[in-house]
Amino acid sequence: MTTALIVCGALAREVLALRARHGWAADVLALPALLHNTPERLPTAVQARLRAARAAYERVVVVYGDCGTGGQLDALLAEAGVERVAGPHCYEMYANGRFAELMAEAPGTYFLTDYLVHSFEPLVIAGLGLDRFPELRDEYFRNYTRCVYLAQTDDPALRAKAAWAAEQLRLPLEIRQVGYGALETRLVELLQPA
Repeated sequence: MTTALIVCGALAREVLALRARHGWAADVLALPALLHNTPERLPTAVQARLRAARAAYERVVVVYGDCGTGGQLDALLAEAGVERVAGPHCYEMYANGRFAELMAEAPGTYFLTDYLVHSFEPLVIAGLGLDRFPELRDEYFRNYTRCVYLAQTDDPALRAKAAWAAEQLRLPLEIRQVGYGALETRLVELLQPA
């Protein structure tokens, strides 16, 4: 059986690592992570990739949370009869059952993942225009009180870059070594042989 995993670009590296760890016979088809900046475009992009994948694969699984689509992604997938990994977003998946607790501790939490740490400068600094208009930092991040790095890998270079990112936001940093969390357990469950 050939399987396609339609994956958020922000999860592609992790899904490739999980595929290798578990020996899944699946191709990873990533969509641009920047779709998160325009979640209203995400269902259309997934639908286009889904149509193409259905022509070449026996099974398609979507590896996205709802990611701000307001249920539009789930409606599309239900109509198509396609499964997706459960969860509202990757932060909840990586936090592995502790996301609500983290938010209850400090509702003004800004989250980082390995992907976001890797891509912080182009996605956040340049993407939000902070490189050109640094005064916007106070406007954008006014209500944030801390930065929590949900680390998938134990990488000193990424921890240092996460500290730099938190410093750019003027937020205290907490690092939580979480691994792949529920992303892994949920994908294992979805990809088990029938």
